[in-house]
Amino acid sequence: MSPEGTAGVVVVGNGMAGSRLVGELRARDAATPVTVFGAEPQRPYNRVLLSNVLAGLTRPEHIGLVDAAWYASHGVDARLGVEVTRVDRAARTVHASDGTATPYGTLVLATGSTAFVPPLPGLRDGLPDGALVFRTLDDCRRICDLAESARRALVVGGGLLGIEAARGLAGRGLDVTVLHLAGHLMERQLDPAAGKVLARTLASLGIGTRLRAAVTGLRVSDGAVTGVELALPGGGTETAAADLVVLACGVRPETALARDAGLAVGRGVIVDDELRSVTDPSVRAIGECSEHRDEVYGLVAPAWEQADVLAGLLAGTDPAARFTGARQITRLKAAGIELASMGETHFGDDDAGVEVVRFTDAARGTYKKAVIRDGRLIGAILLGETAAAGTLTQLYDRAAPLPAERHGLLFPGLDTPARAEAPLRMPDAATVCHCNDVSKGRIRACWERGARTAGDVARETRAGTGCGTCRDAVEGIVAWLAGQEPAGVA
Repeated sequence: MSPEGTAGVVVVGNGMAGSRLVGELRARDAATPVTVFGAEPQRPYNRVLLSNVLAGLTRPEHIGLVDAAWYASHGVDARLGVEVTRVDRAARTVHASDGTATPYGTLVLATGSTAFVPPLPGLRDGLPDGALVFRTLDDCRRICDLAESARRALVVGGGLLGIEAARGLAGRGLDVTVLHLAGHLMERQLDPAAGKVLARTLASLGIGTRLRAAVTGLRVSDGAVTGVELALPGGGTETAAADLVVLACGVRPETALARDAGLAVGRGVIVDDELRSVTDPSVRAIGECSEHRDEVYGLVAPAWEQADVLAGLLAGTDPAARFTGARQITRLKAAGIELASMGETHFGDDDAGVEVVRFTDAARGTYKKAVIRDGRLIGAILLGETAAAGTLTQLYDRAAPLPAERHGLLFPGLDTPARAEAPLRMPDAATVCHCNDVSKGRIRACWERGARTAGDVARETRAGTGCGTCRDAVEGIVAWLAGQEPAGVA
């Protein structure tokens, strides 16, 4: 353990970043005292899968990341349902809502983000009955309870969370419409053409879309929401009726604790490559609340990468570890919609200096696009069919040279006799699980140590436990290895 950690490590935040850090730290160091505070009362869970819970496809207890008995068996002091209210950097203690003061050698802030609620009429005095945000498991439970008696729902915001919320509500039989201010859905990740295909896909699932919808306020009667007010292009307003409104207007890094403690804060807690606060080297920050090289990461893979780096540093097992940044790859996790997006996706055919390879089949909800500059992949969109995601992710991550035949980027295996040969052709260095950075070689190594199912591989490497979209690939590799075993290729 590093000298600064001799008084123990205190982690504030027990979400996907904080819980990952605690697990990785304990795996490397069984002795150093570790205390973790979680504002939510339940054990940490996979936030990526909340849309499946909302849709009724997954039960809440099935998305947990850590067994309830894990903390005691690993000597971790877990304060679940206890919020840290103040950090005293001079005394190196954290003060909590239960009245305790806990000393730290190293303090790690993993406070994540909170849902943004716009200061509009009907929202300035808090959320009325029937209006909710979609961020936590408790939010999800409240939405599910209201959905039992609701008939018409409006989702304000057509970004990643908004689409996931809309799909979940439609899965419960509600009449759902997405209200989005921009000219196409998920404008940060998709180009206009892909946004149109996504809207058509949503329509096939019973979800309406209104674009350039400027929400000016909520209509409230007797303390309950009755609709949403929208500005009309020529002036005036109209009301869209609803008995359930989900606000998916984005998130903001939770930095109040850090700011009150006098730490440097931009959009997030500003940290260096060792994830130290630039103000106080005894304080670290990871996940959505941290800002590294002017970047705030809102996805799980970079947060987990930061947790792994920091665990190696704090435990002393990898003192040279550094976080130098991560490429963000967005995956939409919603039943009936497959979507992966990465890099610079907004270039078109008329943009100089880039090459665009594209395929569209709007009737079937398929849109594929690769953006190339100087022979390297700089962006990609896969909507409706994501078999090429693994290949494109690897090429994007490593800025690797591309094949001369560009169609193979969008349709892997098109020029091979059988898709079943894919595991054989995949190099061991190829990344299979991007969330957990698990390569085919690591899966093979698990097999050689006795793993015989995708579940065995997941327990050893966590492959498939993030967004879950690689699970089929993991199962395919395991099946391929099983088929090769008689020939001595295990």
